[in-house]
This record gives sequence, C-alpha cells and structure tokens, in this order.
Amino acid sequence: MQHPHRHRRRQVLRSAVTAALVAAGLTTLTGTPAHAATARQVEKLDRGVVSVHTDSGNLVSWRWLGTDPNDVSFNVYRAGTKVNSTPVTGSTNYFHSGAPAQADYTVRAVVGGVEQGDSVHAVQLRTGYKDVPISAPAGGTTPDGVAYTYDANDASVADLDGDGALDFVLKWQPTNAKDNSQSGYTGNTIIDGVKLDGTRLWRVDLGRNIRSGAHYTQFQAYDYDGDGKAEIAMKTADGTVDGTGAVIGSSSADHRNSSGYVLSGPEYLTMFNGQTGKAMQSVDYVPARGTVSSWGDSYGNRVDRFLAGTAYLDGARPSLIMARGYYTRTVIAAWDWRNGSFTRRWTFDTSSSTNSGKGYDGQGSHSLSVGDVDGDGKDEIVYGAMAVDDNGNGLWTTRTGHGDAQHLGDLDPSTSGLEYFKVSESTSQPAELYINPANGAIRWQLAACCDNGRGVAGDIYAGNDGPEMWSASDSSIRDEAGATKGREPSSVNFLSWWDGDPVRELLDGTRIDKYGTSSDTRLLTGSGVSSNNGTKSTPALSGDILGDWREEVVWRTSDNTALRIYSTPVETGTKITTLLHDTMYRTGLAWQNTAYNQPPHTSFFIGAGMPTAPRPTVYTP
Repeated sequence: MQHPHRHRRRQVLRSAVTAALVAAGLTTLTGTPAHAATARQVEKLDRGVVSVHTDSGNLVSWRWLGTDPNDVSFNVYRAGTKVNSTPVTGSTNYFHSGAPAQADYTVRAVVGGVEQGDSVHAVQLRTGYKDVPISAPAGGTTPDGVAYTYDANDASVADLDGDGALDFVLKWQPTNAKDNSQSGYTGNTIIDGVKLDGTRLWRVDLGRNIRSGAHYTQFQAYDYDGDGKAEIAMKTADGTVDGTGAVIGSSSADHRNSSGYVLSGPEYLTMFNGQTGKAMQSVDYVPARGTVSSWGDSYGNRVDRFLAGTAYLDGARPSLIMARGYYTRTVIAAWDWRNGSFTRRWTFDTSSSTNSGKGYDGQGSHSLSVGDVDGDGKDEIVYGAMAVDDNGNGLWTTRTGHGDAQHLGDLDPSTSGLEYFKVSESTSQPAELYINPANGAIRWQLAACCDNGRGVAGDIYAGNDGPEMWSASDSSIRDEAGATKGREPSSVNFLSWWDGDPVRELLDGTRIDKYGTSSDTRLLTGSGVSSNNGTKSTPALSGDILGDWREEVVWRTSDNTALRIYSTPVETGTKITTLLHDTMYRTGLAWQNTAYNQPPHTSFFIGAGMPTAPRPTVYTP
C-alpha cells in the first residue's frame, strides 16, 4: 500500500553518506529520504452519512474510510429499499432525484461482492443545513462594572464518547474578550462538549484567572491515548471548574491586576476527559511565564501569546504541542498522554544554550502548521519563519520574522514533498515567501512593503497547473514560480472544497465563492449566521466532518442558539478517502482554532488534473 504522505516520492537514499546526513538531522539533502510506511492511529469513525436536500432531490454522501478496501463499493438504501441500480464505485455520493427532504437513508458497503450491514442513518440537512442546538452561558459584570454576554466562537470536532460520530468542542467567548495588547477585564472563557443532536456532555469554566481572547486559549481535541475517545487539552489556572464541578487549584484566588492582565499565580496544562469533562491531570504549564519582561514587554502582551497543535512525532501516535511566545522568545513543549498521565517528550526553547543566537527568536506566526516536511515519516512543527524537527531540535529558520498567516501542504503536484507559503508582518521583511519546508530554502519572495496581514495558498484556478498564492498586499494570484497568473480573488481568508471538481473554493465571512478570471461566482450565502473573530471573519469550523471528502462549513447562528452546518449539495465523480484519515489534514482541523484561524491542508495534492488520491496507511483503536 502506498504511504499516505509520500505518493510520487520514491527517490531512494543513494549512499551511506546521505544516510549519515539524515541521521545527523542536517537539511542539505537533494533527494527525499525513503522510509517505512508506518501506520498512524486515527479515529474509528462511522460512515458519516449525510443527506442534503435540494429542489430536485437529495444528495446522499458518506465516508470512504482509510480502513476500507481499495475496491469497496456501496449501495444506498432509503428506508430499507435500495435506490441505486448498480453499486456506486467511482465516488462516495449518490443523487436521489425527486426524493423528499425527510427521506431516511443508510449506506451498505460491498466488499468482495458481499454486501455488509447498514451504516448509521443519514444526518438530514432538510433546508440545506442542520442546526445543532447550543445554549449560551449566563453573562456577567466585570470588577469595573462592565456587563458582558457570550458569543459562540471557535469549534473543533472529535469523537468524545467513542460512538464513531464526531462531536463538537465549542469555545464561548465573552463580548468583552480582548487582544493581548488591550487592557481591561474580560469575562471567563467557557468550553462545551456538544453532540450532533445538541446534547451537552459537559461545560468547563476556565475561571477568572484565564483571560479571554484569541491568543489565550488554544484547545486541542484528539484521542491521544488511543482508547477510542478523544481528550481535551488546554491551559488552566486557579479557579478553573471542570465538567464535573471540581475546581482546579484555589477557588478563591484572583490573580488579575488592575489592567485585567493575569501576570502572577500558577499556570497549568490540564487534560480533560472528552466524555465527562473531568480534569484527569494538571501539570505545570511549560514554559512558566517567569519574568514578564523577558518575553518582550512589561505589561503582559507578549508573555501570553499561546499556540497549540497535535503532531505524530513518532510517526504513529499523536502528541500534544503547547507553545508560548513568537515575537521574541519562543518555547514549544511536546507532551504524550499515555495511561492517564502526561509525559514531556521534549522542549524547544529559543533562549537555551543550544538554540540561542541561531536566528530562532521572533520567528513565530499567529498560528502554526504540522506536517512531515523532511520525509522521514514523522511530523515537524512549522512555526512561522522557522521549523522544529520531530525530536525537538531546530530544523531551519529563514530569519524573516513574524507573520499572520501560513499554509503548509502538498500544494504543488510537480515537486515531491510539501510546500509552504507565508506572509510577513514586518515592513522590513519580504511580504510573501514560498519556501521549501524540508530545509527552509526560499523558492521565491516578494519585496518588503508593509504589514501584509493575509495570505492564502491552494489550487483555486484550473487554468493554472498546481497552486495559486495571493496576499492582501498583492494584486494578482501567483504560481509556484512566483509568476502572476490572473486577477486577485475577492477574498484572502479561508478555502473550501465545496463543488463537484477538486479545485478549491473561497470561504470568507458567511459565503463561499468560486474563483473566476473576471469575477467570482457566489455558491453559498449562509442564512441567519455570523462569522467570528472580528475582521478575521472566520467560521466556527470548516472541514470535512460529514459525508464524502468535500468540506462542511459551520457558522454560529446570529442569536447564538445553534451551530449551523452546511454541506455541499453538488454531486462529484471524484473519490477520495475521508480527509479525516489523512493525519496532516486531521491535525490541521485540530489546530484550526489556534489564534488566527487558518484552513487545513492535505498531505497529498487535491486539485485540477490531480492523480488518483493515495490511500492512507492507518489503524483505528
């Protein structure tokens, strides 16, 4: 079976010298190292069947699981009666013409000519969307007398209770949430576990000693120990209340200063049970804040810039990544969660004797990316303008500084491995960079100009081979060589595989558009919904969470009473394994909520003229 991360990458190590270079962790390789196809742990999911109603019938779609055979086919049943004349082989969707919105569907896999049992019943999007009921926490008043209420903010998905269906983990943010640069008290940050039918499994109140805002609480929802149920990891403090009502640390401590910042008191990393919300273990957060001014200012802005992610550092099982700092000092800690306890795998610190003076300080972005950049089967952390190897050693730095947005994936099918695109906030650094993430070599760059706050990379235009890249400061799209290829799209935000072809669409605010050479075409306008995070205009979540490989988009309703899920109504003839079983994409979904949210990317190319998508090498608990 092909390895999921390295189709088309069959160069072999030609000499013992090259092998020695790999072992030494050096990054001057010209070839891609070969490695064993280690199976990776993934979620044991159900079929995720979804039925999207349109005026002419229902689009039924479902997951092709990574554990399914290559030659599996499917039959579609409505209330026990088969509706397809021949098994569905070339895709994982079926349009049932003329069917009513409430039609009840299941799917049966056919393996070796033998029909298997019924799948779960389809999630019905009878009006083109489905609402998952949510209930806002009660508002409150800050110590200085400012009233606040709550908006549903970033969400993630994971199987919290082990039933094979994805559940939501939702962050509630008070209306007085702050950027770190802004003084003032905030309300508490609240995290809910919610099933698809709206059942709330638990609620965690992070308490008064965790300030609220985009940079403070990055939560990770993932099955770290392989027991079939996801855990939830996040930074906690005195007064955090878990899903069972138990308090972490002191319930009475108030470490806020008169400016609303929390610059004293203990800081914890807590792992919560995904089914009950129970705090299973809390350890000291790494790194400790130490001297506030050592992070770049004395008032509390840069010290509390946190990032988080999930990575397969050993190539097989997921580890938790928790980080602090990116403007000056950066510290990244990798944790394993096994047998009910934390073990720290490694810590990367730009101020350590190993890394000091090597150009790693101040290189972080407002998010991070995770992927196997050097082809050794293990994940690396791409942290803005630098990368950290799977073993915690610095891999490379471009020394081009901080940026707001970054994109790592198999963007270009004509070159082996992953590609990396980022923008720069510094007016003295290149505005855009296209980078080889294996060694940090800059393939092309645009001259410095400004604080270039937005940038996107993906195949949005079939008229150009490979990826297109564009940014807020540029006036056109560019190809993998940096050449201009056409007009700039109408947005510089998220992406979505939405319609029937493998070219990706534009997602911004509460709409999805199709790129065109003269103008963009509106494909979806969300009804009664709002985007999040101010000018960032991001959804609660975007990704392949139901049905076939195309991506759903989840917005909060404007009255904060539901998460509204939209799924594509468009049939496709392209068959791709559920993206949830591509671990690069799956970890991308997990870190999507981190700071300035970014869309996930796959470890293989999806786009115009794409080769047959590879099958992943995975196992389920």
